[in-house]
Amino acid sequence: MATRHTLEVNRSDWQQTRLIEEPLPAALAEGEVLLRVDRLALTANNISYASAGDMLGYWGFFPAAPGWGRIPAMGWADVVASAHGAVEEGERVWGFFPFSTHLTIQAGKVTEDHLHDVSPHRAEYAPVYARFDRAAANPVYDPLREDHDSLLRGLFMTSWLVEDFINERAGFGATACLVTSASSKTSIALAHCLKTRGKLAAIGLTSAANLEFCRSLGLYDTLVTYDAIASLDAGAAAVVVDMAGSARVLGELHHHYRDQLRYSCRVGATHYEEAGSVEGLPGAVPEFFFAPGHIQTRSAELGAATLMRQLGTDYLAFRSDSDRWLQVQRSYGPEAAARVYQAVLGGNTHPAVGQIISLWPQA
Repeated sequence: MATRHTLEVNRSDWQQTRLIEEPLPAALAEGEVLLRVDRLALTANNISYASAGDMLGYWGFFPAAPGWGRIPAMGWADVVASAHGAVEEGERVWGFFPFSTHLTIQAGKVTEDHLHDVSPHRAEYAPVYARFDRAAANPVYDPLREDHDSLLRGLFMTSWLVEDFINERAGFGATACLVTSASSKTSIALAHCLKTRGKLAAIGLTSAANLEFCRSLGLYDTLVTYDAIASLDAGAAAVVVDMAGSARVLGELHHHYRDQLRYSCRVGATHYEEAGSVEGLPGAVPEFFFAPGHIQTRSAELGAATLMRQLGTDYLAFRSDSDRWLQVQRSYGPEAAARVYQAVLGGNTHPAVGQIISLWPQA
């Protein structure tokens, strides 16, 4: 009997993982589609999904046994079996998957360029999380760029939407945008968007170890290490986009800028081990940024086609620019995938490296 392999994490101790083996369905029910997952990005974004798994519901994307979780990851898969008349075997799709060899979905809302998983457990989540884009209908699809799309496309969308949200509010009256975890790929994407717009100065905060890498990007107007927050001009109005998730760092920024901190946006958790309460801080009240909500708002204002066209154009520019610094590293098999996960979880990967995993052995 054919089986699928899935890497799960202990929801109470993310360092603990297990590999489980499950039988694939002998036959698909009407409307079901079986996807063979062969390429997944593993970045700090995945750690952020685990960090917000309970708060934002990420654990519910791919249900697991009690106490265990399947972290969502962006990547590619082939349709290897289909019981849906509008979805053909052999199609290539991009979207969210668990760390697994296969995923069975209930296909629905099928259009020329995408389909959705309409399984009951997906109903409560924003549609974007259950969407799979069809490669054949994507005018900018490039099979040689699948690694880059796995690594960058989803996080660029988040950063683009954050920057757009801030810009639509006239930057909250600020002159600069503080970006924590400046070496993370989501932060780099945000810095790219800020530089492209040219309205707010991008101030990156990073560790001493990653300072030179961040400088080499040429995207930040100012860079400081976390122990030099006091050197920043507290008299200049600023907004902060927190990719680190460190209560200590965010607290220091709030106490330094006080009422001059006009907007405090929480996005990531690269420093998940420093999570804690951020209540009662001076300045703007920290709030989580919910990208799907802003997509819906801007789609209504601009039209979905116009929004996605602009986002796509800007993404292609970022993807092209990433060739200057991004180094793709591929790992095959469940043991290698687990090792890469532990390295990313522990912050033991170079920021220039983009990790691509597959639970399949190397062909």
